Amino acid sequence: MDADKAGRPLEGVRVIDFSRVLAGPYCTALFADLGADVIKIESPQGDDYRHVGPFRDGESLLFQAVNRGKRSLALDLKDPDAVKAVRALCNTADLVVENFRPGVMERLGLGARTLQDDNPRLVYLSLSGFGQSGPNVSRPAYDIIVQALSGMMHVTGAPDGPPTMIGEALGDVAGGLFAAWGAMVALFERERTGRGRHVDVALFDSLLSMMPVTAARVLGAGEDPGRTGNRHALSAPFGTYRAANGHFALAVLNDRLFATFCKAIGHPDAAQDARFASDTLRRQNEPELAGLIEDWAAGLTTGEAVDLLAASGIPAAPIETAAEAWRSPQAEERRLSATVEHPVLGEMRVPCQPVHFAGMTREGGTPAPSLDQHRDEILAELREGETR
Repeated sequence: MDADKAGRPLEGVRVIDFSRVLAGPYCTALFADLGADVIKIESPQGDDYRHVGPFRDGESLLFQAVNRGKRSLALDLKDPDAVKAVRALCNTADLVVENFRPGVMERLGLGARTLQDDNPRLVYLSLSGFGQSGPNVSRPAYDIIVQALSGMMHVTGAPDGPPTMIGEALGDVAGGLFAAWGAMVALFERERTGRGRHVDVALFDSLLSMMPVTAARVLGAGEDPGRTGNRHALSAPFGTYRAANGHFALAVLNDRLFATFCKAIGHPDAAQDARFASDTLRRQNEPELAGLIEDWAAGLTTGEAVDLLAASGIPAAPIETAAEAWRSPQAEERRLSATVEHPVLGEMRVPCQPVHFAGMTREGGTPAPSLDQHRDEILAELREGETR
């Protein structure tokens, strides 16, 4: 094991990763960040993300971001000899992750039942658009399809505008996160029972589960929520508001904080206004409340407004670009990205998993592999294991 991986919680765990594009690779990158040996099985053409930009010096930076720290072995899984080699490799593994459409791995002779018959301790995780059951089981899915079908797009955007896609592939990321969580639960269970389990994760299920406010309104209150733009659906003032040079974000969620807020913006009497007597009433009368806030902020820059509110303990923030967020002192202090040395791109920064474990160094690691880079190394390890 490399010295830069010492002390990582998943050192000694082996993951065979058949996944490609985003959700599955995002999941297995989290494992690699924490010291697991992730062997990425690719087709001879490579993961689709190797051919999706942005590019630098012929390398996909998107592929680099979600395949950091892995090893690559390219195989044609329609070749019986390749399948035989993969089955032997899975005998050495703790976890298999695949995101083919349901039924594909079974047809290849690499389904959960087959591999767990070979290796009863194996955790086998299937990640797909709609899971292993249901009327949509064979339906193709990308992030935008899941956003559309989950209701996410319907509740996102301006009230008088069209449904809006979230500005990041949240459906894929949600699926990747729940896949990592499900795999770890199954691995924990295996340590107590000695047997692995087949884990079924769907992007649709995952994204739907990531919307608890909407779920409460639909399942509990019988509502069918619509779009509220940059305002919270249930609370106020909770959203974005205009200052002299742009907008800032604000979150006031209880009566005590609202009274403090009213003093901060020079309207202490607003805390006793019957229209604003509760969070529910404040949301119902949000346009009038927004008028008070934006009249106050009209003579201030966003920075000045945020500083004045923060001085009173009011949660407020400027709206930063993604570049500003990644370069912020907070992101730097939390070490949310790491430096790796790539053979073509040289020194580069890649994102890394955000959870801090006491005693674990966050720097170091290896870049995403070139296609089939580790063939000789992996097959030599396999032969060595067979001779023991």
